[in-house]
Amino acid sequence: MFNGDQREVRDNKVVQGSGSDTERKVISILKVLSESSEPLGSITIARELERYGIFLSERAIRYHLRITDERGYTHPLGRDGRMLTPHGVDELRMALAPDQVGFILDKLELLAFRTSFNPVDKSGLVPINTSLFDSDKFEKALGIMKDVFKAGLAVSDLVITAREGEKIGSVVVPQGKVGLGTVCSVVVNGVLLKAGIPIESRFGGVLEIRNNKPRRFVALINYSGTSLDPSEQYIRARMTAVGDAAHSGSGKILANFREIPAPARSLVDEKLTQLKAVGIHGVYMLGNTSEPICEISVGLNRVGLVMVGGLNPIAAAVEAGIEAENMAESGLVEFGQLKSIQSL
Repeated sequence: MFNGDQREVRDNKVVQGSGSDTERKVISILKVLSESSEPLGSITIARELERYGIFLSERAIRYHLRITDERGYTHPLGRDGRMLTPHGVDELRMALAPDQVGFILDKLELLAFRTSFNPVDKSGLVPINTSLFDSDKFEKALGIMKDVFKAGLAVSDLVITAREGEKIGSVVVPQGKVGLGTVCSVVVNGVLLKAGIPIESRFGGVLEIRNNKPRRFVALINYSGTSLDPSEQYIRARMTAVGDAAHSGSGKILANFREIPAPARSLVDEKLTQLKAVGIHGVYMLGNTSEPICEISVGLNRVGLVMVGGLNPIAAAVEAGIEAENMAESGLVEFGQLKSIQSL
């Protein structure tokens, strides 16, 4: 059944060998779990694995799930099944990296498609980023981040929080951590897509701000050429100065660049006004037809959009020495679950 894998169970623990076939099955299970915002049991996982040409019995699935549990890749939730842990997300990214150039672009497009938020009736699913803080550092981080929200350098000041054992989107908060979900800029993609407006996500970058005005992009990562989220990489590399931008109006913030067809500009304006009315301010600048914006060229009969990065508040906390584990585009939550950051 296990194709020669030599693992066995001793004293209720899985004794692990090095069978590449087992590793392939483990990664496939992690991939299935990563595509769901709900816990999955062995029956559902087995059914989903068939899409990848992997046929395992429920017993075999449970066997491999014990392996993922012991490695810390999954978190058991009783009869409800398993959820992927942050460690599992990292393992999946590393394992799939050679085959997933452009993975982030695919992820953005799928998340936009699944976004069902309607700003008119204030209902539906909103895409989020999830960040994990040590419980004893969260209050200090909150004080720093509130300044960034107040300065308008976040997609929205609406957030969601969770304590250990709870989940935000597809992420279960580990022991000793507090989870913070911030609205992801993909919400704009989703709303425009539902209105029949095609939007092209070109790159994530670091945008220089001077006197509260955007000047130019000083770093760029094309979405179609990476398997990692650009904002996560910039934060990890300490390339931002979001705190400076929030306090003095000059610094370096996370931003994204999109393009829309020029004839859709007036309709985009209408949708952005609807989003602003419900507290979502994702678009930092909207350009004109075929005109460069922040020193970035725009295609013929196209309009450029500069969008603020949803992880800017977390970047400011990291700049201040507070570590955070970030998972951009980590799932969807109901709009009604969000609350103002100032109320925390």
